Amino acid sequence: MGARKESTTGAITTVAARRHFSDLINRVAYGKHRVVLTRRSQPLAAVVPIEDMALLEEIEDREDLKAARAALREAKRKGTIPLDEVLKEFNYRR
Repeated sequence: MGARKESTTGAITTVAARRHFSDLINRVAYGKHRVVLTRRSQPLAAVVPIEDMALLEEIEDREDLKAARAALREAKRKGTIPLDEVLKEFNYRR
């Protein structure tokens, strides 16, 4: 990823966000601001630039891949349990 502008984080109530939605979206999309939406003074959600979202998804994908590889290594080391055995253990009938 290339260099990016320094990001600014702020908070706004959901009521104000609704009232100023267009401005909020422009600040996030073009100004690279991160905005926390609050309700009753509590953080509720965040609006972030699409680049931040892509980065979060990339990080999640890496973590998922790491976990899958670890699970495969464990399955090779310890072996696996047949599905029918697992279903029987939980009294589940197909």
